[in-house]
Amino acid sequence: YRLPRVLHWLAAGHWEWIHTDFPRLNNRACGIEWLTAPLIAIFKTDRVLFLINFVSFLFLLGLTYGVLSRLGVRRRVAWHWMWIAPTGYCFLLQAGSIGNDSFAAPFALAAIFFALRARETGRISDLFCSILAAADLTAAKTGNMTLLLPWAIAMLPSLRILIRRPVATVAVCLAACLASFLPTAVLNYRFCGDWSGLSLEALETHGSTPLRFGVNIAFISMANVVPPVFPEAEQWNAFVGRTIPPRLAQKLSQSFTEPGAPEFRAEQMQVEENAGLGFGVTLLLIASATAAVIARPRSFLTFEGHTAESLIQWGVILASWVSALALLSQSEVAPIARIMAPFYIPLLPLLLRSPYQEQLLRRTWWRASVFVVLALAAGLLIISPARPLFPAGAILAKLQALHSDSRLTARVQEVYSVYHDRDHAFAPALAIIPADTKILGLITYDDPESSLWEPYGSRQIVCVKPADTPAWLKAHGVRYILARSTLFGDRFPDFNDWKSRMNATVTRQINLNIRAGTGPVTWYLLQLN
Repeated sequence: YRLPRVLHWLAAGHWEWIHTDFPRLNNRACGIEWLTAPLIAIFKTDRVLFLINFVSFLFLLGLTYGVLSRLGVRRRVAWHWMWIAPTGYCFLLQAGSIGNDSFAAPFALAAIFFALRARETGRISDLFCSILAAADLTAAKTGNMTLLLPWAIAMLPSLRILIRRPVATVAVCLAACLASFLPTAVLNYRFCGDWSGLSLEALETHGSTPLRFGVNIAFISMANVVPPVFPEAEQWNAFVGRTIPPRLAQKLSQSFTEPGAPEFRAEQMQVEENAGLGFGVTLLLIASATAAVIARPRSFLTFEGHTAESLIQWGVILASWVSALALLSQSEVAPIARIMAPFYIPLLPLLLRSPYQEQLLRRTWWRASVFVVLALAAGLLIISPARPLFPAGAILAKLQALHSDSRLTARVQEVYSVYHDRDHAFAPALAIIPADTKILGLITYDDPESSLWEPYGSRQIVCVKPADTPAWLKAHGVRYILARSTLFGDRFPDFNDWKSRMNATVTRQINLNIRAGTGPVTWYLLQLN
């Protein structure tokens, strides 16, 4: 939905509250969209958008070292982990994507890093960079706002520096406000009476905070310990379905907004939509922390003389964990492991502060484990369905020919096929739409509609709402409507009743396989009479 919302803005020639029943086109934070919009406007393509995440990924290494080393982690340990931590699956898989989870991780680290460095250097420019990074952090995703707590603690010792340049400080703070989530919050309050915009989504949950917290801990634990490839996922899902008591399943359904979220489903492969820090990095981190606890149980709680610097370090470290726990207590979505991408690295110092970590670097088992972690990450990157680095089509076609009755082979081929075609998922639909159609009505909800705009600038999409009239649509240039059949009887009235009211005729019907998890879905092309 982030790419379509930019296309709607560019088509209108300015920002607008988009006419749609899909609220995420309007109410979500739009930090990455402000970077996306000029690239699409200039190049008329989305092929260059991966550069945003790729450049963001490159900043992770230095910022990871800077934050870890300033929060009590030995420099040699910080140097090693600055290479290991970015191989977390959420970072690695999104480095070439257009997602906006790991995109915010450098902002979280930069906000803390520059605030801590300002205490050392006394430079106001470091504080300005910290303020702007914190603002960009909130603009990426509203869930990141809890990370403002460790940032605020890191800023405390240096606040007096801001008084030296009051005019510049006010100007930077104003720019930070405009770059943050604040403008979106104001617009959400203006258009829907709720700063978060969640009231638009009409998602009612009745679960308790302790229940959500416990389930989210289970979600994130499972996501980070499941192997990169997990063929037994179906067996696991069946086992969980049989094991959860019906009463508990009902409570879980009332506590989470996404269908299927309470089922603790495992995926057969880690993909960017669900991946967290990942199997390899998580197990290495647990093993390293456990070895340090066994060797020196009190080493985690060292305050190094109770100095002011040590107190600030511990304040930032503990606040980072409080921020993560606060998000876990409130989140109502299943892919929490992906959403927490900006939180992972700020959580590491508590586990890596022990002086014994420096001795671990010389252990043969630890070095061998690092190579395994890197190999697993590289292997997952190579076979990632979104961007496979091997001839997936040719190899899977041969496997299908050799094992035509294998359900696993068929499933793998379907997944790779859907991912391969996702960026032009609506190409079959475009083939049946009259070539001279410049404005197309669309009845959809959370579908990759951006391919309907291609080539960008040649066509405009108008979202059709249940209350729209034929006269309103014709006044906006809509003659043809592409409609997803599964929305009728749910978000839309009965199809025949709606078609009659709109005085529309079905000209074509087509099946589109847009999501590997749902299979082919029927779409109608209608013409307004």
